[in-house]
Amino acid sequence: MTLGGWIIMIISVGTVTTLFSWCLYKVLTTPEEKDKIHGFEMETPDVKRD
Repeated sequence: MTLGGWIIMIISVGTVTTLFSWCLYKVLTTPEEKDKIHGFEMETPDVKRD
């Protein structure tokens, strides 16, 4: 592989690894915020009962 290929590969792998590490850090260090967890209600208008 050429020098340019190595540089692009190192930058690409380094960027993805850094992003993954940052996301993992944010998920593991954020205090529990149960009030801000939102889910989706799987009720469609035709199934919804009033």
